[in-house]
Amino acid sequence: MTQRDIFISEVGPRDGLQSIKAIMPTEAKKAWISAAAAAGVPEIEVGSFVPAHILPQLADTAELVAHARTIPGLNVAVLVPNFKGAQAAVAAGAHKITIPLSVSETHSLRNVRRSHVQMLDEVRQISALIHSLPDEQRPHFEGGLSTAFGCTLEGVVPEKRVVELAVALMEAGCDEVGLSDTTGYGNPAQVRSLTKAVWAAVGRDKLAGIHLHNTRGQGLANALAALDVGLTTLDASLAGLGGCPFAPGASGNIVTEDLVFMLEAMGLRTGIDLAALFATRELLAQALPGEPLYGLTPLSGLPKGFEPATPKTNQA
Repeated sequence: MTQRDIFISEVGPRDGLQSIKAIMPTEAKKAWISAAAAAGVPEIEVGSFVPAHILPQLADTAELVAHARTIPGLNVAVLVPNFKGAQAAVAAGAHKITIPLSVSETHSLRNVRRSHVQMLDEVRQISALIHSLPDEQRPHFEGGLSTAFGCTLEGVVPEKRVVELAVALMEAGCDEVGLSDTTGYGNPAQVRSLTKAVWAAVGRDKLAGIHLHNTRGQGLANALAALDVGLTTLDASLAGLGGCPFAPGASGNIVTEDLVFMLEAMGLRTGIDLAALFATRELLAQALPGEPLYGLTPLSGLPKGFEPATPKTNQA
């Protein structure tokens, strides 16, 4: 079994593709998912169960879940905006379901067309659905606290409000919560402070991961702050694809390739083979001609004599 110090969740097939106009062919997506898993990526958010007329880029999510479920050891994650989406995710067989609750209510109304009260009601319905299933069939249920570090629509988001909604999500039936810098407003001090505040309210075991954007160049600095404070799960997107189409100016997930290099260079095992990850990036370049791909490590190459923390025998 691969040993990992840090768990990387690849969100490119969802967060990356939802933010670009081009629609990647389903077979190319399957190839991407397979290659990333073969490189050692342990979890992939393969899509979102949203209406096809809203995000046609993600209309094939059920087919992608079915494909990803055939890959041994891969944790298959999806995003759902509501109870109806969760029903589809359960039917498809996703291992993990995340529902976004925007701390900024303005963003929530823009993003999922629901208030906080309405979203928490959706969470309760989803929790009831999940608990109606046999234990072995229940997906893990995460409440994602979107715009937790600031909002392009409302501006400052009070830390107190983030904590209140984290508690509300747990009380409504989530298994855990996650922090999301949807708009790229966060800074390292804020990452440390907010993480500690949420831990104090819901318990350290109920918040393990963070979703960061590099909109203002703070992505890896914030990732390092998250590691320093004790978070162990980091979202990232291959080639830095992604953002939020319903938050103006919210571009740029942190780059999976750069994040994995930083962690491995620091002596932290990700279980991911960088050479195989670079090869996966080439699949993106072929399937999305003309689409900007980001990341410095794939362009610069690995340093001479570089030895990753993940032993070759542990890499997929």
